[in-house]
Amino acid sequence: MAGHTAGEPLECYSIPIVLEKEPDIDQHGNPIREPDGKQRYRCGFRIGGGIDQDPSQSPQGYPDKGVYVTYIHDNSPASRCGLQLHDKILQVNGKDFTLVTHKQAVESIRKKPVLKMLVYRKGVPPLQKPPNAMVSHTQFQAYPHHGQPQQYSTQQPQYQPQY
Repeated sequence: MAGHTAGEPLECYSIPIVLEKEPDIDQHGNPIREPDGKQRYRCGFRIGGGIDQDPSQSPQGYPDKGVYVTYIHDNSPASRCGLQLHDKILQVNGKDFTLVTHKQAVESIRKKPVLKMLVYRKGVPPLQKPPNAMVSHTQFQAYPHHGQPQQYSTQQPQYQPQY
């Protein structure tokens, strides 16, 4: 997975993560509003990267122009949903994050109160296919917080978001 080129096909295990944002409040417990008057929500993580960024300038040493999680706030929606430092964000709410600028990534993350993400995590075993096998469906493996890995397939969806 290291060194993936934007726009090239990508085959790897991806981890589904559902992050429900929480209302952002000030030090007095009052809701923080956007300039347009709408409630502001917080995710509890920061990102780095994008196709407009130079990975050689990344302080974390990321190998490509992907969008990566660079910081997770303690006791935040991000920390509670299972997002981890250095996860590579592949998709958010159906949007392909392998082809976005940093600004586009930030805008997409801010847009909705619930983020349905697919992430790649270093250390997850590479996708194994039998020799000469034709794969007609997408398969990914999710690692829950506790216990053994669980298999999921788009042929027979089994993933149910847990809140």
